[in-house]
Amino acid sequence: MVVVAPAELKHIKPLAVLLEEMDRHYGTIEFEPFDRRVAQITDALFGPIPAAFALLAWEDEQLVGLASYSFVWPAVGVTRSLYLKELYVAQAHRRKGIGKRLMDSLFEVASTHGCSRVEWTTDEDSRSAQRFYEELDIPVNAGKLFYRVELAG
Repeated sequence: MVVVAPAELKHIKPLAVLLEEMDRHYGTIEFEPFDRRVAQITDALFGPIPAAFALLAWEDEQLVGLASYSFVWPAVGVTRSLYLKELYVAQAHRRKGIGKRLMDSLFEVASTHGCSRVEWTTDEDSRSAQRFYEELDIPVNAGKLFYRVELAG
């Protein structure tokens, strides 16, 4: 049985392992030491000014997926939106409904916090992600362009 719940400080080490798998999936081949990654995740999620939040999907005692998100303000009028930064399901656990469970939980979080929308991007060449969102009946918003500036450091 899969359970989705907010990340807690005690989940940092399994989360670091899952995020390394995710980075490998995206082509990363060199990693910082594990303790450094743990410190970065701890600061991002539980530091004095959290940079993000995360929902974690657990199958029994194994971490099998995550949805990391932040709130963005203003959205419509002076409401906020929830921005999904990363949705990832461990390779061995895909096509079992875990991604859908994470998305449904994310929509619940957004509703609980009075968000007027949930937004995210996916890579143009990621057909698997696009198929996943199509299966959820979520249309592409073709009216937006995405910009990025890489900063040193």
